[in-house]
Amino acid sequence: MHDDRSLVEDRLRRVLEERVRPAVYPQSVPLEVRVWHAPGEPVPVAEGLAAPTLPIETGTRWGRPWGTSWFTVTGTVPEEWAGRTVEALIDLGFDGQGGPGFQCEGLVHEPDGTPVKGLHPRNHWVRVGAPVTGGEAVELRVEAASNPGFFNSRAFRPTPLGDLDTAGDDPIYTLGRVELAVFDETVWELVHDLEVLGQLMAELPLDRARRWEILHAVEAALDVVDLGDVNGTAQAARDALAPALAVPAGPSAHRISAVGHAHIDSAWLWPLRETVRKVARTASNMTHLIDSAPEFVFTMSQAQQLAWIKEHRPEVYAKVKKAVAEGRFVPTGGMWVESDTNMPGSEAMARQFVHGKRFFLEEFGVENEEVWLPDTFGFAAGLPQIIREAGSKWLLTQKISWSQTNSFPHHTFRWEGIDGTRILTHFPPVDTYNCALEGRELAHAERNFKDKGRASRSLAPTGFGDGGGGTTREMVARARRLRSLDGSPTVEWEAPAEFFARAEAEYAEPPVWVGELYLELHRATLTSQAQTKQGNRRCEALLQEAELWASTAAVRAGFVYPYAELDRLWKTVLLHQFHDILPGSSIAWVHREARATYAKVTAELERIIEAAQRALAGRGEGELRFNSAPHGRGSVPALGATASAGDSEPATRVGERDGGGFVLDNGTLRAEIDGRGLIVSLVHLASGRETLAPDRPAGLLQLHPDLPNKWDAWDVDKFYRNTATDLIGVDSLTATADGVRVARSFGDSTAVQTFRLSPGSGRLDVDTEVEWHETEKFLKLAFPLDVHAERYASETQFGHVHRPTHTNTSWEAARFEACNHRFVHLAEPGWGVALVTASTYGHDVTRTVREAPGDRGTTTTVRASLLRAPRFPDPETDQGTHRFRHALVPGAGVGDAVREGAALSLPERVVEGASGTEVAPLVSVDQEAVVLSAVKLADDGSGDVVVRFYEAEGGRTTVRLRPGFAASAAVRCDLLERPVAEPEPDVADLSFALRPFQLVTVRLTRGAIG
Repeated sequence: MHDDRSLVEDRLRRVLEERVRPAVYPQSVPLEVRVWHAPGEPVPVAEGLAAPTLPIETGTRWGRPWGTSWFTVTGTVPEEWAGRTVEALIDLGFDGQGGPGFQCEGLVHEPDGTPVKGLHPRNHWVRVGAPVTGGEAVELRVEAASNPGFFNSRAFRPTPLGDLDTAGDDPIYTLGRVELAVFDETVWELVHDLEVLGQLMAELPLDRARRWEILHAVEAALDVVDLGDVNGTAQAARDALAPALAVPAGPSAHRISAVGHAHIDSAWLWPLRETVRKVARTASNMTHLIDSAPEFVFTMSQAQQLAWIKEHRPEVYAKVKKAVAEGRFVPTGGMWVESDTNMPGSEAMARQFVHGKRFFLEEFGVENEEVWLPDTFGFAAGLPQIIREAGSKWLLTQKISWSQTNSFPHHTFRWEGIDGTRILTHFPPVDTYNCALEGRELAHAERNFKDKGRASRSLAPTGFGDGGGGTTREMVARARRLRSLDGSPTVEWEAPAEFFARAEAEYAEPPVWVGELYLELHRATLTSQAQTKQGNRRCEALLQEAELWASTAAVRAGFVYPYAELDRLWKTVLLHQFHDILPGSSIAWVHREARATYAKVTAELERIIEAAQRALAGRGEGELRFNSAPHGRGSVPALGATASAGDSEPATRVGERDGGGFVLDNGTLRAEIDGRGLIVSLVHLASGRETLAPDRPAGLLQLHPDLPNKWDAWDVDKFYRNTATDLIGVDSLTATADGVRVARSFGDSTAVQTFRLSPGSGRLDVDTEVEWHETEKFLKLAFPLDVHAERYASETQFGHVHRPTHTNTSWEAARFEACNHRFVHLAEPGWGVALVTASTYGHDVTRTVREAPGDRGTTTTVRASLLRAPRFPDPETDQGTHRFRHALVPGAGVGDAVREGAALSLPERVVEGASGTEVAPLVSVDQEAVVLSAVKLADDGSGDVVVRFYEAEGGRTTVRLRPGFAASAAVRCDLLERPVAEPEPDVADLSFALRPFQLVTVRLTRGAIG
């Protein structure tokens, strides 16, 4: 038989695109369109509906960047269309460069303001009647958003469109086709018959008979289609294809659980206020689709987004709640937002689940066991324990498939965290969270699935996402044909929990991955937008302080605990941990607002802390020192306050150094700063050990060129290291009371560094202030250490993670930029060094061996990442003034690193009050290795005290928890403060055996034991 395969395939492509698809709408008439352009920000629906309108014609430019226009669309159904299905087709000016969510979009309303469905480039129809009687009046109102596109011809190029203040007022869209049209459902079904079979055929091997069966069926169908009368012959063509579509899948076919989905970034290439509208458009689309497709199941994560719908579009929310009750619209994930998981602190990561799961429980009665993070840029090793402590046990993400160097070896596996907790984790082998159920996607999922032979199913998040849109009726049509079709994986709509339950049941012993899930991409998100990151770290610490002192004051002094305020402030901070805000990868508008928001949150939390501490301090002219840190500080106990006392430590000696520079000595450490303003020696006096590598200065600012191949704000590519400039020029070098100040200039920027050795302190503080005006540069702060270590520790949530200092394998070499919270720690047996930080996250650690005669020692260099200057999507990223605080701690064990990191982030506060007043800690523990991460009143308003603590050094211990108030009962609980064990038998002797890094939450009932 002759091979005419290419001839038939080419024929299919042309006939489908040029004849069959256009015949879906065989008749149309124009609609009349009028418009009102809102002069400023979006207006309420009622105002938009009532606004005066002017006529607008097809082909007219409209929509300034970020503007809102209200279109009124009117017309009459022709009488001769009686008995037909009729739809309105509304093209707002959709272009082919940006997909759904990345250009203009709209929400259609009835004249009374009732929302109907959203509009985007792949979903621009509105059903008018099925069937119509003819003569019906049609009136639709469309709230249209003229959001600019970024991933088009301008992708990765600097643009002023990312901020309302710089975007300009020129219209950016052209109104397209706005018509009433007859919808021929038979032709529409034929389109999908041909698409599904054509796409399947293209993926099948040439030597498989099934491919040729489909080829001949398609050829027979094309022979039946009369190209001059597609509508009249479509059914005959469908009949010709029916036998090929009826052949069922074999028993070994891969099984795909399709989950309706619209990953919506809570902010990214659009501001938060636009996401409020995006989620309403998408939810309207999905409830509309649910009404027409009984088998379809849609899932939506991020409690914040549902809360926005509830607040801003209650009529849409009512439809959502109805669909949730029917099991068709499934809240998933159990988090407030799909957050970054590398940078949020321990408590913040826990609270993502507390607030997310609680919202779903209170609003819908839904308890999520699955965590849904398809697009997060890597996963910290402390996360599995947090997930389990929140009452969940499964995780889905596909982002690790983006890694550039190594292919992850599993798709379904158990992920083990730092404490030994394991959770079943699934990476969809379809390698996208925007699956359209096209043949190439399904074939890729089947071929790519790494667990075949032991497992048979995977999940496919199906629908347009990032900017929203969701699943379309075309995707549902494909799924119907693919439910069981020979040659293809089977497809069935399922909720995420149903998939996980079946996957777990069939795969009893999946492989195990231990440690962080590191994304070998987007490493620069640990550094970009430094002020956003500093705002997050500062607000996390202030929230911890506010809860501590408000609860202490409530118990000790009758202070009114600010439940509502703290709830709102936590949710604000959690929102800004979304995986494109905290990582610094959003447009300028987002980060400008984030900076302002953090300033407001900071001010409000400072007021709460001040009021609580004043309630505790009483009135008077004395001074109290409040210590929010989880370790004692001098005479001030952890989480308590004592009367202020003068410094008992001898003053730091500051003297001149031979050869230039200065020497600092406080009896614990001796530091030498040379004439270049660099640390050339740091001696731990008790051991006599030099901290720094020979001839390698520390506190060194290094500047690198930084133009990644793609993803400017997200990526730093390894070749940046090939070129470095050491910033050693000195404008001035002066001594201070306890340190040295050096000023430098470079490029268009300046830097001022202060090296400070406080009396009695075991750390050298390094403060860096940068006036930053560079472009596409990367600024690092280097500390070359004389330490031989094959691995180092970085703080993560509720513990620390170890990473190698070497690059033996491609996995280790790819981890050239990593995340820390408050410390990085390196050690040889018996001696270590910690670098602690108040606000930076990104760092790198490298090692070299010295070749000097008689040396061959190891230099391990730790570098903190300070600033970048990418130009997309924010062309002014990080321009301006920045202040950083680091400290080097010689002779430190990991416990010292924990303590100094906390102390740097939680400085003492001095408050005026009654002389002799002391504030005993509300709770205390008897082990230095155990850290109290939260002391608060229970969220339910009961007045119970909730305490959370964890083992921080990586060892086993038994800890006694001592309430500093009368407690009548104590019970272990989960993160949502629900009991998970029987009450403790002896409240007077609360003892807990902890495994390494284990976290425990205890709820204490106030009152004397009865």
